[in-house]
Amino acid sequence: MALIVVGVITAIVVLAGIRVIRPTHVGAIETLGRFSGFRRYGITYVFPAIQKLYKVNVTEQLVDVTKQDVITKDNLNCTVDAQVYFRVGKSDDDAQADLLKRVREEDLKAALYNVNNYYRQVVELARTTLRNEIGRTDFKQVNSNRAGLNKAIHKSMTEETKNWGIGIVRVELKEVRPPEDVQDAMNMVIKAENEKQAALDFATAAETKADGEKRAAIKIAEGEAKAITTVAEAKAKEIQLVNDAADEHFTGNAQMLERLRVTEEALREGTKFVIAPDNQIPTIIVNETPATAVPVQPKKSTKMGEPSTV
Repeated sequence: MALIVVGVITAIVVLAGIRVIRPTHVGAIETLGRFSGFRRYGITYVFPAIQKLYKVNVTEQLVDVTKQDVITKDNLNCTVDAQVYFRVGKSDDDAQADLLKRVREEDLKAALYNVNNYYRQVVELARTTLRNEIGRTDFKQVNSNRAGLNKAIHKSMTEETKNWGIGIVRVELKEVRPPEDVQDAMNMVIKAENEKQAALDFATAAETKADGEKRAAIKIAEGEAKAITTVAEAKAKEIQLVNDAADEHFTGNAQMLERLRVTEEALREGTKFVIAPDNQIPTIIVNETPATAVPVQPKKSTKMGEPSTV
């Protein structure tokens, strides 16, 4: 009976000292109140009443910095909300590497013994740093240059937590909200800027269209002028060819017949002419008017049969 009791007590003591550590945690062992080492993930054993196991999460963690009212450099009240990402261990190794390889014993000890409840301390530090950084910046810069403000806060918090055994991964501003009257004024300014830009774009488009139409008109006029010049040159060449052909082929009676044909066409249009002697081609008077006509006095002939000018 005594052996059974002893066996039961022994089994209880053994089972009471078994601990399981998840892959996302590291275990710190204290023996009689002093740090004696850390354990990796898996099953480990601690001696009851002598040793104690503290589990520390070594993954990247998110803390939400509660909203707070902050005064900017230009004395404008605004509501700011942010998030801070951090992890235990300050190694710059790849995030995909083994978590335990990133965590050094010194970092684990610092996170446990150099700061009381580092999770809460990170939140309070982020609130204080936000007030300090935004208090040195105008609201316009706070609202438009959030990336630069995030980097400034991250740098400041990294410097402040260098002895805490943790690493600040990044800081992100979630919201920067000014008072309602300031927001309305900003919306009006933005609307006016958008309308101004739209008007400039419309004017530019209209100018581009007018310039295109002008260029098209110039091209059309140049084409018409070139066409007229080409036609005129063709006609001149045609006349030259006709004259050359006439001089070459129309000789004797053929040349006389051609002159008579030209005279006949002129007479059809009511052209006045003067009959020349010696079977010469009549002189054609084109566009003659009474005001410009010069009377010709008849000249008496001394011989019978000689023509007189009219």
